[in-house]
Amino acid sequence: MITDIIADDLLVVFCGINPGLSSAHKGYPFANGSNRFWKVIHQAGFTGRQLMPEQWQQLKDFGCGITALVARPTVAASELMRDELREGGEVLKEKILRHQPRALAILGKQAFSQAFGISKVSWGRQPLKMGRTEVWVLPNTSGLNRATLDELVSAYRELCLSLQRDS
Repeated sequence: MITDIIADDLLVVFCGINPGLSSAHKGYPFANGSNRFWKVIHQAGFTGRQLMPEQWQQLKDFGCGITALVARPTVAASELMRDELREGGEVLKEKILRHQPRALAILGKQAFSQAFGISKVSWGRQPLKMGRTEVWVLPNTSGLNRATLDELVSAYRELCLSLQRDS
């Protein structure tokens, strides 16, 4: 099981859908070499240097946290059941309300939609807030996502710039 990085006073908590098999095996998030998460958050401005997956606990040094909607590892997120995502959304909401980061970034439209029962979801800032926490939906950085690196970085940079403007 991969431990969350979540604490009070974080700028953002990134919420993946669930761990892939390589992440579950290695014990840290976004461990698969084809996942672009570490490169994207660095190029978008969240980290002062590109972290290696095994350095994941250093995220909090940059004001970032990390969690997942569902703890159960799978080859692909499509293997998850709707009930697992719904339950994960409830648990996530409790965590966010307890710690109140400035923003929560959920990585994937479909996962967000199923977890929170919202049918029409657009990318970016959502009308939904959790206490004081803004909720954003960003594209998943999985190698299975066809978005280009530039498209991913642009979407994540929008959140990073919003947090800098609001500080």
